[in-house]
Formats: sequence, structure tokens, C-alpha cells
Amino acid sequence: MDFEKSSNSPGPEGLQPQQTTPIPGLSTAGPVTTRKGAGWRIFWGIITALSVMANIALVLMLIGVVTVFAVGRSGSMLSEEIIREGPARAKIAVIAVEGIIYGELSKDVYQQLEKVRQDRHIKGVIIRVSSPGGLISSSDQIYKEILKYRQQEGKPVVAFMQDIATSGGYYTSVACDKIIAEPTALTGSIGVIMGYFVFQELLENKLGILPVTIKSGKKKDWPSSFQVPTEEQLQYLENKLITPAYERFVQVVADGRKGSLTLDDVKRLADGGILGAQEALNEKLIDEIGYLDDAIGLVKSLAGIKEARVVEYRKPFSLASFLSYRAKSVLKIDRTTLYELSTPQVLYLWSAY
Repeated sequence: MDFEKSSNSPGPEGLQPQQTTPIPGLSTAGPVTTRKGAGWRIFWGIITALSVMANIALVLMLIGVVTVFAVGRSGSMLSEEIIREGPARAKIAVIAVEGIIYGELSKDVYQQLEKVRQDRHIKGVIIRVSSPGGLISSSDQIYKEILKYRQQEGKPVVAFMQDIATSGGYYTSVACDKIIAEPTALTGSIGVIMGYFVFQELLENKLGILPVTIKSGKKKDWPSSFQVPTEEQLQYLENKLITPAYERFVQVVADGRKGSLTLDDVKRLADGGILGAQEALNEKLIDEIGYLDDAIGLVKSLAGIKEARVVEYRKPFSLASFLSYRAKSVLKIDRTTLYELSTPQVLYLWSAY
């Protein structure tokens, strides 16, 4: 027997490789094999790229931190911007009371007045008011600082009303020597307002929530957002909050407009109503109707100068303040926010604003 198997006979599995005849013009290259080092090179390339990106991010972060502290420290510093050309030895400063009056605005006015005090070339000040009013305490703080500057420095201060200068905006204006309003300005609204929300029906009837208050005396939680106020509670709030604030407002206006208005005149006008510029002039709440250049001319006249450079103060851009503003702009419902929403605010504010 021939124990040698023929090359064409099937193998143990019944399959044998077949010989193929090369086709002319067709490549017969062998099988493609991946080089063993290529994968590692790709891996280390990715690691290197990530490392470079991380270092760049770290550098940018360090620059940002340095900028926050460096610029943030100078955030309280004010830069001077010229709005009317004139001699540097005689300047008039314009200080803005703009928007709702609250704690940050009163702080800004204080800082600007401090800068004015440090500049011996300042001959007078214009308080440019464009505000419907705001918090009682902040309005009073601005009033006090303007009055103190006048008393300590003996330099003229003129209020210039733009757009709207009502309630707390007018309150701050009467601290000045004179008041000029643009022809289209609104002013007045001498009075006090207070408001708050009552959630009793929503909580109890709609949501099934029953608030529980434990207090040492019946007036401890007056007013409360969790119950409809009684007549006794409303009278209590008027006596304790509204009347004292109103009487102070009336007295401040009478003091500021002494020689033009009596206390009885102010009480007659202090019904909370607004007045246009011409009506305010007729009622002697203001002294003139005009524009910024008229206010500048009045300060020059009161200061006894013919020419002056008019400047405003601006805060330089601060990354720290920008980030702080962005953080504040995000609504955060925490205990403080809930307290502020539910606590009544007593305001020198024109409520239609």
C-alpha cells in the first residue's frame, strides 16, 4: 500500500488549500500587517496633546485669578471722563443718581463725592437725577451726603433732573442749592408706599399648606404674608411705618425749599401725585427748566467762574464685579430670598414705575 497522500487528495478535515494561477497584471502582495509600535505612538501623541491643553488651561486660569484680584482691587477707583472741554484748573463734577435707589447706589454716590473732595480744582457739582426713587434709608443717605458736602466744602451743588426724578429722586434733589429739570422731566410724587403679598389662600386652599407661627406677642409678625391683615394691623402699620416716613419726607422738602415753599405748601403738594416740569416750576418745587448746559451755566454763576471743564466719574471694568453681577443675576431661592420676597418694603418710590 502507498501510505503517502496525494497533494490533491482531501485532508483530515476534507479541505486542502488550492493552488491558484496568478492573473497577469494583478498584484499578489502578501497580507497587510500592522506595525507593532504604531498604536503606542498614537497613544502617547494623545497624552501629549492633552497635557499641552491642560497646561494652557492652567495658565489661563492663573491669569484670570490674577486679573480678578488686581482689577477687583481697583474696582472702587474711579476714572475721570471729560464731557465738556475747559481749563483743568476749574472743573465741575457730574454725579449720577440713576435708576432705583438702593444701598449700592448710595455707596457709589458717596465714593464719587469723596473723589470730588480730593480734587482741589472742583468748583461745583451737578447731581444728575434720573430715578423714580427707592429705599427710604438709601435715599436719605444720599441726601445726607450731598448736604454734608455743601456744608463742609461751601461749593455750589445743582440738581439736574432728567426723564424722571420722583419720590426718592426728588428727596435727594432738595439737598442741592438749586434744581433744574428738563422740559419733559417728571417729578414730585412726595409720599410713602408699602406693599406685600398675602399667600394665605394659595397655601391653604390651593396647596393644602398651613403655616404655623409661634410668637411672643400678637404684633410680632405684623404684617404677615400668611394671613389677610385686619383693620387694626393696617392702622398699626400706618402709624409705625408710613406716617413717620411721610412726615420726614415733608420736612426734608420744606427745609430744602425754604424761601420758596412753606411746610403747609409742601403738605398740600405731598399727595403722591406727579408733576411735569412746568407744573413743578409753577408750584416752586424746582427753580428752572433747562438742559445740562443750563445746569453747567448755573453752577458757573454760583461758583463765580466763567470757564470750566465738566467731568463725570466712571468705574473701570472689573472682572470681579462682572462675575459678581452674573452670579447675582441667577435666581437663587434660598432663605434670604424668601425673606426679602415676603418682607414688606417701605419706599420713597413712584409705584407706577
